[in-house]
Amino acid sequence: MTTRESLLRYFHIINKLRKSPATFKEIDGYLTKQSELQGYHFNVSKRQFQRDLEDIGAIFEIDINYDFRRRVYAIDDELHSEISQRRLEAFDTFNALKIGENTSKSILFEKRRPQGTEYLFGLLHAIKSNLQIRFTYHKFWDEEPTQRILEPLALKEFRNRWYIIGKELNQEMVTTQIKTFGLDRISELEITKTKFRYPSDFDAEDQFKHCFGIIGANGDEPKEVVLSFEPVQGKYIKSMPLHESQQVLVDNDKELRIKLFVYTTYDFKMELLSYGENLKVMEPDTLIHEMKESLTLALGRYELGKKLK
Repeated sequence: MTTRESLLRYFHIINKLRKSPATFKEIDGYLTKQSELQGYHFNVSKRQFQRDLEDIGAIFEIDINYDFRRRVYAIDDELHSEISQRRLEAFDTFNALKIGENTSKSILFEKRRPQGTEYLFGLLHAIKSNLQIRFTYHKFWDEEPTQRILEPLALKEFRNRWYIIGKELNQEMVTTQIKTFGLDRISELEITKTKFRYPSDFDAEDQFKHCFGIIGANGDEPKEVVLSFEPVQGKYIKSMPLHESQQVLVDNDKELRIKLFVYTTYDFKMELLSYGENLKVMEPDTLIHEMKESLTLALGRYELGKKLK
């Protein structure tokens, strides 16, 4: 039995149980169907199935337990981590692309440049090993790239882009404040042999707990933000919340009103502006004023355009 066949079998077992708990007989029947569709032999004995469950736990960090009361196998949702979910999503995509290798007209990819994911493995190694990194960084608003030295602390994803978070070292090799760098603007990455001490007071989750994206607090305090969305737009907001603090206050045929507790940073304001007439900011007053100011400036560009014509 090949490694590929085993991995595909794990995937099909997980896929079956993601939909609903099932008996061994139901899982075996599902594997039979998949064997016929893909030309493999996925069926295994009950003893091998138990070993498969152990392998799934080790590889995907997904625990599948037997419920003696219902006599079914089920995924333990409490241990179904975000990392495990991402692994499954990547595996879903991988298998879809393997099927679609010769059907390019059936899969429409977003036209975009690579986002620096080739550096993920090396950066994660540097973080875990407490090794300083060197790289060339080119900001969007600077003409010339600069050389950087960083003590890497964490990786963060936002809007299909990856960022490295760490303490930058100045020319005197003294660490400064925590900064964030986009992987798509990094080149010539070098993982040095210079060790650093990971700060005991740094917690990546806590650092960005109240952030919408990758811009930090900059000395401000998080605020309670109340937003009112047009009903149809509200359905999208419910299906993919703006922030983990999101709470629904009103949900009817007139509006979806939600409450967030976030820093009102530049990237958060840009997100709100993208909803246009489908959104009204209700609180706080400072954010209402800033939104009005931005919208007035935007409208002014159209008025200027009329004069130029």
